[in-house]
Amino acid sequence: MSTASARPPRLIVGLGNPGGEYSETRHNAGFWFCERLADRLGARFSFESRFHGTVANARDAGMWLLMPQTYMNRSGQAVGALARFYRIEPAEILVVHDELDIPPGQLRLKFGGSLGGHNGLKDTSAHLNTNDYWRLRIGIGHPGDRNEVVNFVLKPARREEQQLIDEAIDKALAVWPQIVRGELNAAATRLNARPAPPKPPKAPKAPRPAAEANAAASENPKDEPTP
Repeated sequence: MSTASARPPRLIVGLGNPGGEYSETRHNAGFWFCERLADRLGARFSFESRFHGTVANARDAGMWLLMPQTYMNRSGQAVGALARFYRIEPAEILVVHDELDIPPGQLRLKFGGSLGGHNGLKDTSAHLNTNDYWRLRIGIGHPGDRNEVVNFVLKPARREEQQLIDEAIDKALAVWPQIVRGELNAAATRLNARPAPPKPPKAPKAPRPAAEANAAASENPKDEPTP
């Protein structure tokens, strides 16, 4: 894995779409993470027009949090503007986003690699001129039909799915001290571990035939109380 893990992130980007009509949709999983992280760090978001998004300065952690307000397919405009202004290298950026190819409840932390068709990542890479930045992928599952993807990501998750997504975000926040120290490889090892498959239930024992049970009872009579 890349030696970029030795460099703590200076910019955390949550991808999503602005507006109340999108706030609960699956595509906004990156926003959900950033909002939870800001609460944890005691940082407050405010809109910064020069960065095309809402920004929070987590001074104690030495990093910026950004939620682009440009809609998903123009996310890179905000990421590039803030990164250039504060001279943040791509390897010091962690982008958090929803991931169709991972089931709800699971995460993947990785550096670089393919963009998986994600429009927010495509635009971010275009503005950074590289794919070499960290990504935290939050699983939302797949509708099973590629023609339903747009409709799927722009709708809220089912209740049981949302619970799993929230638990995955909890898991990511639990390793946050490692991420702040730049121990992203160690954090990835913890986050990327797939849950063990559930053990198959034990087959119930077949009931004894009534005749056999009665015969056994007659051979082993119960003690009678003494009169």
